[in-house]
Amino acid sequence: MASGLAALLDDIAVIAKAAAASLDDISTAAGQAGAKAAGVVIDDTAVTPRYVTGFTPDRELPVIGKIAIGSLKNKLLILLPSALVLSAVLPAAVTPLLMLGGTYLCYEGAEKLLEAVRPHEKHPIEEAVAEVSSADHEATMVAGAIRTDFILSAEIMAISLADVADRPIWMQAVILFVVGVAITIGVYGLVGALVKVDDVGLHLARTGSRVAQVVGRGLVLAMPKLLGALSAVGVAAMLWVGGGIVLHGLHVFHLTPLPGWVEHAGVLAGEAAPFGNAVAAWVAEALGAGVFGLLLGGVVVAIHHAVVGALAARKTS
Repeated sequence: MASGLAALLDDIAVIAKAAAASLDDISTAAGQAGAKAAGVVIDDTAVTPRYVTGFTPDRELPVIGKIAIGSLKNKLLILLPSALVLSAVLPAAVTPLLMLGGTYLCYEGAEKLLEAVRPHEKHPIEEAVAEVSSADHEATMVAGAIRTDFILSAEIMAISLADVADRPIWMQAVILFVVGVAITIGVYGLVGALVKVDDVGLHLARTGSRVAQVVGRGLVLAMPKLLGALSAVGVAAMLWVGGGIVLHGLHVFHLTPLPGWVEHAGVLAGEAAPFGNAVAAWVAEALGAGVFGLLLGGVVVAIHHAVVGALAARKTS
């Protein structure tokens, strides 16, 4: 009896250790997968505040909550099952799909740079603010934000899937679930904090002490610059991440020496740096991926504009 109980307890201990190891493995893999999607996460965080434009302060957080729920549905009910099916049935398609998504990120980054350096017409979101009623405006903004989130979430889940494709299917599911939930909470929690900072600053400026008023006015004045900086970081991240994804795919399929050139440039930069060799190598490779992403995105933007212009000319002729 005693020996049987000891054996049972020993088995339980082994199972507990295995479960703990699996949980540790899952948390580590989820962290690594989420980190590789950082560029898309930054872009998601930079884009979302535009969709709460025009709302009264009491509606900002409820609207962000609706978008966050839509984002979770995108990731967990549509993209996660699709990713698992793709991984099980056609794993060879993961890299081409990643390259396609990376190309889209490069296009988005180049398009935003183009909009920043040349005059452009009123943004559709700005028009929506001016043209629709309050209820319609909220529904339109939430729907538009969820559509945009779907594209970004698809890229996040694809990047995460590629990083855990060698794991058992059940572990892929758990890791993708953890990544999806954690990134959604992180992104929309940060967005919620960002859109309320100016309200906090305004409150301090009106009702606080002299020091609080100075801090409040500083927050109100700083927010537009912070959001502008966040948007710029998002564009840079799109070009860097998108270019890096495409370069990795080109390396996998041995289509061009470009990935090797970028990697070699990183090695040379690391060797030339007097200190911080690993950092210098990473910066050089990221810069190379960003430049490649900008060139690739510029080509796609040019093709897109040419096609749109040709179609418009055919309609008017």
